[in-house]
Amino acid sequence: FIGVAVIWNDRGQILIDRRRPEGLLGGLWEFPGGKIEADETVEDCIRREILEELGIYIEVGQPLCTVTHAYSHFKVTLNVHHCTHLSGDPQPIECDEIRWVTLDALDEYPFPKANIQIIEALREASVRQP
Repeated sequence: FIGVAVIWNDRGQILIDRRRPEGLLGGLWEFPGGKIEADETVEDCIRREILEELGIYIEVGQPLCTVTHAYSHFKVTLNVHHCTHLSGDPQPIECDEIRWVTLDALDEYPFPKANIQIIEALREASVRQP
């Protein structure tokens, strides 16, 4: 199980990061997050992972969606939450690059298949908002 953050800033942009070129799904962009440890809630996991990987503090908000995706050799379940950037400048500590992008601009970046469903959920949510 993986906790995933859709981190919004006060300009309505979302933080994405590019995976390192070596390793699984290398070079693709993703929403940041990581594995939930045994004694952790999803919210605690997301807060910890974002601090470790990006060096920023966030507030974990409402759940957006849960995505289960089967790759050829393994299955992932992503527990995705809306988050708000509180403080700190994001640093690419465990990734290649980071960017703040608008929802519309997400199409310009290659994402792993499991992340595409997150983008679709974001689009549906933005349509529903008054």
